[in-house]
Amino acid sequence: MKDKRNIGRLLLGYFFRGLLLIVPVAVIAIVAFEALRWLDQIVQVDIPGLGVVIVLTSIVLIGWLGSTFFYQRMAEIFEDILRRVPFLKTVYDALKDLMEGLVGSKKKFDRPVLITPLDGSGLGQLGFLTQEDLRHIGVGADHVAVYVPYSFAWSGRLFIVPVSCVTPIDAKAAEVMKFILSGGVTRVDEE
Repeated sequence: MKDKRNIGRLLLGYFFRGLLLIVPVAVIAIVAFEALRWLDQIVQVDIPGLGVVIVLTSIVLIGWLGSTFFYQRMAEIFEDILRRVPFLKTVYDALKDLMEGLVGSKKKFDRPVLITPLDGSGLGQLGFLTQEDLRHIGVGADHVAVYVPYSFAWSGRLFIVPVSCVTPIDAKAAEVMKFILSGGVTRVDEE
């Protein structure tokens, strides 16, 4: 009877270890497959995979054109048109600033910080200092903007916190983002 329990525990342990190995790979594979399938459906052609090649080539071509004077002038005209439509202007500006903050020249998610509440509870949240001067929204010099991403999601919240509640973290921003997105499971390497 004892041997059956040990075998059962051993098999259960192997089962969970297998899940730990398979689930992340399976999720990545499914997401990649669905993303490629979606990209392939954007340009409908009879050859599987050719739609993906056309979409990716188009994105690279648009990126190349974006670095030329001709395209920059066209983009300025397009932006000017977008800025005249109130709702579209707000959405476009926010998305453009977010993309610039993530991958552009204005990287904003490069200063990881720990914010702690003033209530003395000892709790803290990891985030990224995005702005130190908030006078443009009517907040005094004693507050800063900290973006706190959610775990297991690509969304988050923006907090306006007193400077005294913000502690800079000596770690790579990418490592801190990975730590937050993993729910605190991933190890953060010091810089």
